[in-house]
Amino acid sequence: MSDQIQELLNLVDNSLSVDGATVKVLDAAKFRKNIGKLVERSATASDSSAGWSRYLIRAAALELGVYAASIHELYLARGRGEVPMTFTTPAFNLRALSFHAASAMFRAANKINGGAFIFELARSEMSYTAQRPSEYATNILAAAVAEGFVGPVFIQGDHFQVSAKKYATDAQAELQAVRDLSIEAMAAGFYNIDVDTSTLVDIHLPTVAEQQALNCKLSSELSAFIRENEPAGVTISIGGEIGEVGTVNSTEPELRAYMDGYNAEMKKLAPGKPGLSKISVLTGTSHGGTVLADGSLAEVTIAFDVLRDLSRVARSEYGMGGTVQHGASTVAEENFNKFVQNEAIEVHLATNFTTMFFDNVPADFKKEMYAWLDVNSAGDRKPGMTDEQFYYKTRKNAVGPFKAKSYALPEEAKAKLISAWEAQFDMLFNLLGVKDTKEYVTKYITSAKVAPKLADYVKADVAAEDVSDLAD
Repeated sequence: MSDQIQELLNLVDNSLSVDGATVKVLDAAKFRKNIGKLVERSATASDSSAGWSRYLIRAAALELGVYAASIHELYLARGRGEVPMTFTTPAFNLRALSFHAASAMFRAANKINGGAFIFELARSEMSYTAQRPSEYATNILAAAVAEGFVGPVFIQGDHFQVSAKKYATDAQAELQAVRDLSIEAMAAGFYNIDVDTSTLVDIHLPTVAEQQALNCKLSSELSAFIRENEPAGVTISIGGEIGEVGTVNSTEPELRAYMDGYNAEMKKLAPGKPGLSKISVLTGTSHGGTVLADGSLAEVTIAFDVLRDLSRVARSEYGMGGTVQHGASTVAEENFNKFVQNEAIEVHLATNFTTMFFDNVPADFKKEMYAWLDVNSAGDRKPGMTDEQFYYKTRKNAVGPFKAKSYALPEEAKAKLISAWEAQFDMLFNLLGVKDTKEYVTKYITSAKVAPKLADYVKADVAAEDVSDLAD
């Protein structure tokens, strides 16, 4: 055994043993207590100990009954009417201190026997949060172990999006980038992937079918690629999207045009293979919301009838679980139950948890990050933009550069933040009907418990990419 591996085992008080690539848990309680030390090494080390930390955590988690899974079968059961429409699955993008945020989330879930909830990270977020899929998945699985959660954990690639700008310059290179990311993500345990080629919808074409044609073609090609490469025993939950968030609300003809074109292409590319489990639609929201000059957020008006009506078409005619709502963090609290009432299968939440991070960290640390933004994000300051608007729009860019300092915050500072997050998860789980959804997860989720491969973890890091034009 190398000195490096022994050092990692010492971090968890020798509660694990390693023989080659075989990992055994010797003392589960001791491992749970110390797992955060391996998480921090995974997040901040620049040598192979980061990869080894991730491998140890995933292998040990599997032995303790915590494993990455696909939500595909649960969503299809909803489409068949076998699962009641009493909940909407929340999908959370945990950008900062994701292990700590996920720990708060699992505590909230454990209180209510919750099982239908998703942890996700977008292609764009991987860059500015400095979290590749293997690190993010590690943080989520480690949090489950730390909090004594047992069972399938749903980790999702949000907005695996094709850049319209890069596609116009070199289409094949941009598509290959999304394929490569899908392979990397699946190896890390992202068994739910939102394929987003809606950036290429051309609303200037004369018919809806023509507008959606390229979106259908490319999303089916990427779906077929995922089906060809998904792990044995796992059917990746794939989501499609019919338009970009923040523009004109989606319509039934758009949904039909996309799904008819997509299904026709899938029959040719991957005959007999499953297609989509859900569909993202536009309802009047925007990612991150619209910040006003004083730093407050503009009131959001959601076309809930679009979610309801298109969910019904998605279920009854295409067998999917229903529609997905993006960009919902800034929706008024009293409206969250309307996602359930209007039959949305999934709702994505990100911005508010980033806001809570900046609102709860020590003032001097926040000041340091903002000073960094003044220099490093100066190009994003638009004419007439107030300081409040500038920091609100750009502060996510400080998450990655200050990741190590975030881990090094005093324990009492992190405890304050975690407590705030947990209270928010408690509230959202209640409004979205997550209570007792573990019974549906237990009944319908049959994903294989995939063991990690050491070669996927102990390897060279993937270089960061320019994702400035992609959605979160």
